[in-house]
Amino acid sequence: MKDKVLVVAGPTAAGKTEYAIALARHFGGEIVSADSMQIYRYMDIGSAKPTREEQASVPHHLIDAVDPRVPWSVAEYQQAARAAIRQILSRGKLPLVAGGTGLYVNSIIYDMDFSATPKQEGLRQALERQAAEQGPESLHRRLAALDPAAAERIHPNNVKKLVRAIEVLETGGRGIPEFQRSFVATEEYQCLLLGLTRNREELYRRIDSRAELLFRAGLAKEVEGLMAMGLTEESVSMQGIGYKEMAGALKGLYSMEEALELIQRRSRNYAKRQLTWFRRIPGMVWFNLSDYASGKDALSAMIHWAEEAL
Repeated sequence: MKDKVLVVAGPTAAGKTEYAIALARHFGGEIVSADSMQIYRYMDIGSAKPTREEQASVPHHLIDAVDPRVPWSVAEYQQAARAAIRQILSRGKLPLVAGGTGLYVNSIIYDMDFSATPKQEGLRQALERQAAEQGPESLHRRLAALDPAAAERIHPNNVKKLVRAIEVLETGGRGIPEFQRSFVATEEYQCLLLGLTRNREELYRRIDSRAELLFRAGLAKEVEGLMAMGLTEESVSMQGIGYKEMAGALKGLYSMEEALELIQRRSRNYAKRQLTWFRRIPGMVWFNLSDYASGKDALSAMIHWAEEAL
């Protein structure tokens, strides 16, 4: 029989950290983060990183693993995450992959080849000039004309992802939809897929409340420190929701109140995109936490399902 890996996925603020830790404690497992922001050091508040106490309660991997000044790709994540999974399995423990970054989760579930499409430096430079001269919105419109579904997934201000997607589509390489359909489940282990969600109203309340909590916890000071290290809102590590908006507020582009509203709105939109992404994954078993009388009841249901699946 194949080794088992439990994947806990879902939208931001659904409760993945809490339940993944509880499941890891119950099964004696170790957590592999699938969050593209929590992987960076010094970025604790804006990424809603598990607390020191939470990280101490069960072993965590790929948190605080990369300097934010160093660009980090999903190909590098895939290699590091699979190495961590193999190490956990070699100790006879259950790996729990927990996070909401869709491409990170997919790189664990599927044998994705990120080297298949070569870089197109001439086109890349032209696209980057277009973004600088006409604004990132012009790239987003260009992508939308090529692949509306891809444009829906990529934020209009994420120049790096917009450029890469257009590169793939305009150079005769595999388009994003074809790339998605080409996913083949890995033979290295068997993934048990657990999705967490909540009713929309409750999820949005949690998202808005968490944004307010991040402000009170010192997000501005954290971003000031990152900017003092030389990072800007264009840095790869600063693309996460919360960091770019706060950097803009600190530069005086808008008020702190406007920054909070931006973070809340973009987080809600991101949650929609996450749900769309994860619902496309075959075999995902969903638990709507709003349907349970208590968190304890929800956890019991998850444990019961996982015990049978394992």
